[in-house]
Amino acid sequence: MQTYLTINKAAKLLHVTPLTLRNWDKNGKLRAYRHPSNNYRVYRLDQIEAFLRRLEGSRANRAVRKMDVF
Repeated sequence: MQTYLTINKAAKLLHVTPLTLRNWDKNGKLRAYRHPSNNYRVYRLDQIEAFLRRLEGSRANRAVRKMDVF
């Protein structure tokens, strides 16, 4: 069974504001689903976890890159 999070709970997990999640939804970075009875945005927990793993991976890649400055 899928676990769904409200926009506020998802924002807290990602350490962003709900407005940021709305913008990401509009830009296609993170897809929101709509609750059938009230049409509120909800996010699947597995989708949030996958998004966090992608962010962690990109941060790790940036940390590996080094640049010599003279």
